[in-house]
Amino acid sequence: MLTHGGKLREASQKYNIPLEQWLDLSTGVNPRCYPVPNIPMAAWNRLPEDDDGLVDAACEYFQCSSLLPVAGSQAAIQALPLVRRQLFPESKTVAVPSVGYREHRNAWGKHDYEVLLYNGEPTAEQLDKADVVLVINPNNPTGHRVDASALMDWHTVLAERNSWLVVDEAFMDCTPEFSISHKTPLTNLVVLRSIGKFFGLAGIRMGFVLAQQDVLSSIQEHLGPWTVPGPIREIGKTALGDTAWQKSNRQFLGQASERLHNLLEGTFEKLNSTLLFTSVKVNNAQKLHHDFCGSGIFTRLLDEKDGLRFGLPEKESDWAQLEQALDNLS
Repeated sequence: MLTHGGKLREASQKYNIPLEQWLDLSTGVNPRCYPVPNIPMAAWNRLPEDDDGLVDAACEYFQCSSLLPVAGSQAAIQALPLVRRQLFPESKTVAVPSVGYREHRNAWGKHDYEVLLYNGEPTAEQLDKADVVLVINPNNPTGHRVDASALMDWHTVLAERNSWLVVDEAFMDCTPEFSISHKTPLTNLVVLRSIGKFFGLAGIRMGFVLAQQDVLSSIQEHLGPWTVPGPIREIGKTALGDTAWQKSNRQFLGQASERLHNLLEGTFEKLNSTLLFTSVKVNNAQKLHHDFCGSGIFTRLLDEKDGLRFGLPEKESDWAQLEQALDNLS
């Protein structure tokens, strides 16, 4: 199992600081959770049904016509290597970013795919060789975003030999104008979306796979029925249709992310930001992570141990706690 952010109880025990005294900036999840609506009793009492309006709401939100709700995009990440090989048994090579959400590399590697690592963007040689090209857009934790036009150019090259372009847009909800979700369903294109980050609903474990129907059917076959519980479907349906909240949330995230970037800029030189997190590159990342934990601030130590990722504080007291910790570093 790979290590992820969010293990606050573990940090609380290690540093002997009570849970309620921590500022958790480790996850990159919106600190302002979507207000969960009242859930009809039938959602608890009956098995989930596919025609309950969730798919329609998601298609409207993502501007597409073919998708599958899953138990978080992580479920799809784990299923895609199996599905690819089922549909194209000769598949053996995948290109993934050298820095990025490690579950992608882990999933394909577990199924004996040759993993080609690229920095930033795949090379022409990798595009010519790979059976699957995986892009995290925008990248977590680097914040790098590939233009939609470049992605579609890559898709054209890949589709000519039935290779897939898989785009993980888990952090794209903040900037939907850069998404390629509306391009689906398109042959050999798979887009992954998440409810957890932008809506602050990581705990409900809901995501979507946007792809052509044969890919979706194969994923559903691997995952089995009822992968998303009825109450969760009700929450997702409401959140996806609440355009007023979405607009207000983007304004909040824009202001908060700018404030975080400016605050960290006073201490660090190498910063990369999205509307949900800022990553900093430093030589002494492990020591800094330890120092922040000593101040009750939980950051995400990057997998490469060369930097930290900071999520957004919510309350003014949270901002003050982070500012004080940064002042203590100098």
